[in-house]
Amino acid sequence: MIPFNKPYMTGKELWYVSQAHANGHLAGDGVFTKKCNSWLEHRIGCKKALLTHSCTAALEMAAILAQIGPGDEVIMPSYTFVSTANAFALRGGVPVFVDIRPDTFNIDEALIEAAITPKTKAIVAVHYAGVGCEMDAIMSIAERYGLFVIEDAAQGIMSTYKGRPLGSIGHLAALSFHETKNIISGEGGALLVNDVRFAEQAEIIREKGTNRSQFFRGQVDKYTWVDFGSSYLPSELIAAFLWAQIEEADALTQRRLDIWDVYHANFELLEKQGKIRRPIIPSDCVHNAHMYYLLLPDLDKRTAFINALRQKGIGTVFHYVPLDSSPMGEKWGRKSGALTWTQELSDRLVRLPLWLGLEEYQNEVIQHVAAEL
Repeated sequence: MIPFNKPYMTGKELWYVSQAHANGHLAGDGVFTKKCNSWLEHRIGCKKALLTHSCTAALEMAAILAQIGPGDEVIMPSYTFVSTANAFALRGGVPVFVDIRPDTFNIDEALIEAAITPKTKAIVAVHYAGVGCEMDAIMSIAERYGLFVIEDAAQGIMSTYKGRPLGSIGHLAALSFHETKNIISGEGGALLVNDVRFAEQAEIIREKGTNRSQFFRGQVDKYTWVDFGSSYLPSELIAAFLWAQIEEADALTQRRLDIWDVYHANFELLEKQGKIRRPIIPSDCVHNAHMYYLLLPDLDKRTAFINALRQKGIGTVFHYVPLDSSPMGEKWGRKSGALTWTQELSDRLVRLPLWLGLEEYQNEVIQHVAAEL
């Protein structure tokens, strides 16, 4: 069996976990958490980075910071993970679904302005497959209408848009370190703060609504409940595991890019023959090889393809079911215009295995893919 995903370890993860235990600090915000936060701040260039127990938690924090309340509208693509919408719906916000671009699967920036109403509070830019949205256009729209921009960069670490790291452009951003991502800790995430107005409050929200972080820095003589919040910290064990991955971030990314490039070169002929479409990377984006997908002609062909590869022991999978067509999306959200590309492309996309260690099996995958097409 060649699985769709296989978590990779650099070799230091368990050693660092044992160090965290030896330090006698297993709860959040220990030495390894601080190392990870500092690396993210310097590498991405955000004002503050705060590890969380998931990207979902980071998005929930962003919703609180943006003061999303009942009836507030948040513009986002329908082709995204449920957490993108759920984080705001939990606050009473209304997801407003906009169609995606056919080239990158990112939100179509040309359709955002038509979705804005007096109730609009924020725009969520989801960087699909680690390929940046058109952030200059999105930030310009947000500035004209006084809206917050939140980057859902769950798949975007180590990617850039016009030379700027994804997660460094919007007011707030969220990263994921789930085991299916490029850099992992099993579960895990981070909130990135680019607007300094949110830095202090973000710490408070993450610490259950207390000013505990200020207390440990000696800024206050005791800590207490000062705002809304929850327990969004990861344990120090998760941070220790993550630090081993972060130390190798450049090497891990390059290995993924090498695998991606082999796929891309080998499927060029199939694309010229009109059998598939390969990923499209805009010239002003540098991606991180988070995934490699193919677009097949239609849903029936994709279903047959996935089944055929499964019979040969190769794990290939489709991706999101559009949120607008889900029970909660229909009940809680609304569509802005027709979501033509969202529906069509979601029916046609199939993701191929991409994990470190696949190198020795990749030719086998490529041969079976070609044989089925």
